[in-house]
Amino acid sequence: MAMEIVCFDLEGVLVPEIWINVAQRTGIAELRLTTRDVADYDALMTHRLQVLDEHGLKLKDIQDVIATLAPLPGAADFFAWARRHYQVIVLSDTFYDFARPLMAQLGEPVLFCHDLVVGTDGRITGYRLRLPNQKYEAVKAFQGLAFPVFAVGDSYNDTAMLLGADAGFLFDPPDAVAAEFPQLPVTRTYDELRSSLEEASARW
Repeated sequence: MAMEIVCFDLEGVLVPEIWINVAQRTGIAELRLTTRDVADYDALMTHRLQVLDEHGLKLKDIQDVIATLAPLPGAADFFAWARRHYQVIVLSDTFYDFARPLMAQLGEPVLFCHDLVVGTDGRITGYRLRLPNQKYEAVKAFQGLAFPVFAVGDSYNDTAMLLGADAGFLFDPPDAVAAEFPQLPVTRTYDELRSSLEEASARW
């Protein structure tokens, strides 16, 4: 195993977008918005919670959708390769109440994410961020411990992490994100991502 740490975003990189699947199952189009569309995470989450409340959806309704999801095609094999060759951490703006079943399918990697505030009736009433811009702050903390850090993400909320890493890669991002951050290399397949990580390792 190399000394490099690789920080992976979760949704859109290793697993499907949870909220898009919730939107498809419930027929609520307003829930299709993700960090691939909206740069302001707090505004996005405030919108989501308002929509959930308007439609009477509870935590269990979302968890029931998540229980049907699996890693993206090829993701489990690629991620197993990454864990054999690097020190791997998943940095996500999802929530532990959502991510646990998906983490089990990926071999229970280390996950840094956020917490939901859930009422006794099962309604999601709020959320607690680990800290603002936690992905970037985690990368900087690992670098402060003298680790080279590579990072992989696909959305607006990943770009600070990718730019702060020693090597950052967009994975199958929306065209708008790729165009806005042309300094970030774009990979479209796990084979391309593997080659990019190996090339970054060779420079260390």
